[in-house]
Amino acid sequence: MSDWLTVLILGIVEGVTEFLPVSSTGHLILAGALLGYDEKYWKVFNVVIQLGAILAIVALYWRTFWTVILGLLRREAGAVRFTRNILVAFLPAAVIGLALHRQVEVLLGKPLVVAVALIAGGVAILAIERLARPGDIRGVAEVPLTTAVGIGFIQCLAMVPGVSRSGATILGALSLGVERRTAAEFSFFLAIPTMLGASALEIVKNRHELAATGSVGLSPILFGASVAFVVALIVVRGFVSLVSRHGFGPFAWYRIVAGIAALLWLQ
Repeated sequence: MSDWLTVLILGIVEGVTEFLPVSSTGHLILAGALLGYDEKYWKVFNVVIQLGAILAIVALYWRTFWTVILGLLRREAGAVRFTRNILVAFLPAAVIGLALHRQVEVLLGKPLVVAVALIAGGVAILAIERLARPGDIRGVAEVPLTTAVGIGFIQCLAMVPGVSRSGATILGALSLGVERRTAAEFSFFLAIPTMLGASALEIVKNRHELAATGSVGLSPILFGASVAFVVALIVVRGFVSLVSRHGFGPFAWYRIVAGIAALLWLQ
């Protein structure tokens, strides 16, 4: 398979899965095992193309971000709370992620971990959907500070590939009393500093490799990020609508089926 076809496939996988509670990292790892490519060669690519998915959120919610920016300039309470909640929720992942970076990199090369985490995450979604009381916290700015901190720590579970960053933050928010749509949007907004930080770290660490022939170059990365951007635009719109009507159950069953299939295939 040519590198450019691999770039296209991985860009689509990233765009489809980044903001769904199914683990984009896990799917990229499984895709790598299925396609048979060199995981080290594509490692930086898989992280940096997340920037395309981030841009999709900025494009879809640009009015929200513009309102927050204007509100901060005017020192409006709602804009300040919105920004505070996102930054506070980001801090645990930033600190713990830097501290455990080497251990996380080891897990990224283990498809079996992904398969088990997919199943466990699916069961967790079904349990929380059934047991968590309906949330009454609406709007990111209305999330209490302690709840934002809790969501931030729960996001750290996603350092295990297959858990899903969006899944962890959404389920964490639901279990802490946040209603479904706000939980999903909080996860989208929290993804921006989290993924920017992860991508920046990989770019800095591998800046020399990006220009070398032993890793994916800038042109394929830009193309993959562009594909992820377009696909994520489409997926996020449909995801919010689906969750508002049917909840997260369909994604739970998908995770369980995908995890079982991966386990059988990896044997």
